[in-house]
Amino acid sequence: MAMKRIVILISGRGSNMQAIIEAGLPVVAVISNRADAAGLEYAAGRGIATAVVAHRDYTTREAFDAALAQAIDEFSPDLVALAGFMRILTEEFVLRYQGRLLNIHPSLLPAFPGLDTHARALAAGVKLHGATVHFVTAALDHGPIVIQAAVPVLPHDDEASLAARVLAEEHRIYPQAVRWFLEERLVIDNGVVRVKGDYPQQLFAP
Repeated sequence: MAMKRIVILISGRGSNMQAIIEAGLPVVAVISNRADAAGLEYAAGRGIATAVVAHRDYTTREAFDAALAQAIDEFSPDLVALAGFMRILTEEFVLRYQGRLLNIHPSLLPAFPGLDTHARALAAGVKLHGATVHFVTAALDHGPIVIQAAVPVLPHDDEASLAARVLAEEHRIYPQAVRWFLEERLVIDNGVVRVKGDYPQQLFAP
């Protein structure tokens, strides 16, 4: 695994980035679309290369994505992991990294793609909520599901309390998914991900 290389994309604090780094996985660079992203300082403090490709410097999504891809490719990654990267990527970008682009989303996809997932889950009255790691496709928050973690929605929950429990599960499942990828355990068959070795792809919070 030491020969593998991961580039992580962030827009903010990068707590899932931190979880991946603290799991001892081979992160070679962290790139953000925001110069003020707190996660950049954390990564730099761990001796990891950082870069900023500011989306506001580009007039089109295509131009931004081209510049972002150029920055990523300087590090020759085996895997690109989105960790709270708040930009919608173009189809061309997604195809460039097809099969080696992972994302984590704070819902049990395909339920609640997009933003405000915890508020929407509470409003819908669902009894289970959670997080999903998936391969990225051109469709927003879709793509083959690698692993999911479910948490119960409790009677007293508000958006903050539910989000905190989901985030704890995100920090468990994202490093696991990345490790499986690097170990070449993930197989996609007709859009469904299987893990070689029969590892569980679903976790349930206590």
